[in-house]
Amino acid sequence: MKSTTVRRLTLSIALATALTGGAACSSSGSNSGGSDKDDKAAHKGTTRVSPIAALRSAEKSTDNADSAKVESTTTMGTMMSMTADGALGWGDGLTGTMTITYTGGTMADTMRQTGSTSMEARYLPDAYYAKMSDTFAEQSGGKHWIKYAYDDLAKFGGGSGAYLKDQMQNTTPNQSVKLLLASGDVRKVGEETVRGEKTTHYSGTVDVADLATKTSNLSASQLADLKKQLTAAGVSTEKIDIWVNGDDLLVKKVEKGELSTGTMSSTAYYSDYGVKISATEPPASDTADFKDLLQSRGGGTGGATS
Repeated sequence: MKSTTVRRLTLSIALATALTGGAACSSSGSNSGGSDKDDKAAHKGTTRVSPIAALRSAEKSTDNADSAKVESTTTMGTMMSMTADGALGWGDGLTGTMTITYTGGTMADTMRQTGSTSMEARYLPDAYYAKMSDTFAEQSGGKHWIKYAYDDLAKFGGGSGAYLKDQMQNTTPNQSVKLLLASGDVRKVGEETVRGEKTTHYSGTVDVADLATKTSNLSASQLADLKKQLTAAGVSTEKIDIWVNGDDLLVKKVEKGELSTGTMSSTAYYSDYGVKISATEPPASDTADFKDLLQSRGGGTGGATS
């Protein structure tokens, strides 16, 4: 496999999978609610004084739930469209397993060349792993799994790499709630039914570059680098809509923004909060480190690779 192909593939998968797994950008599953829960949701909606108070309660409840089944659809301009389905936990670092399928864009074309447009992703506190096809394994030393250590991701792409590491290790489904709280622009839209469950819909707009200063622990130089890259990518603002149920748990999220490659849109659903999560490290004998793949094909570890 040509070095440029390997570099593009491994980094594209790293970024795309991170966007999917990081609960700030994806998830879902069906939710069920009986009349008691519906009544509770309706009652809570009438007693809340302000959207801020409601969101603070939802942020805390969702964070304390520790895990959920997830499902999502995401589109990022001409680069990719994909779906994800699985379960994630965040009680002690991000853990879980997702099945990711690329349905369109250049990422789907690249994945198709490796023999499959679908892969399994496993998330562990210090790294995540992507399981590739037999075709890819034949071209990459016979190993199916690629390991992406978060510390290594931080070395790629300047500020955006550090931001990616930070988000992958710290993000939870309540991140979108935090974004709205940090935006200073949030309103209650109204009561709506989501997959048979009564919810309260909130909406707001955040400044993407300013967001990093409020939701991460990056250094001033990393933040400055990130803002430059966001500007270069054409990212300025992002609209976020969330739906919260009567138990103060996030059940749906929609994020929309503009990229230089087109529109970004992500719709996510959350269910079965508290579900048991099982994610194990793949066999070392069948795992290649993406950093080693890049180096063996002529790639470096000091910056963005395309």
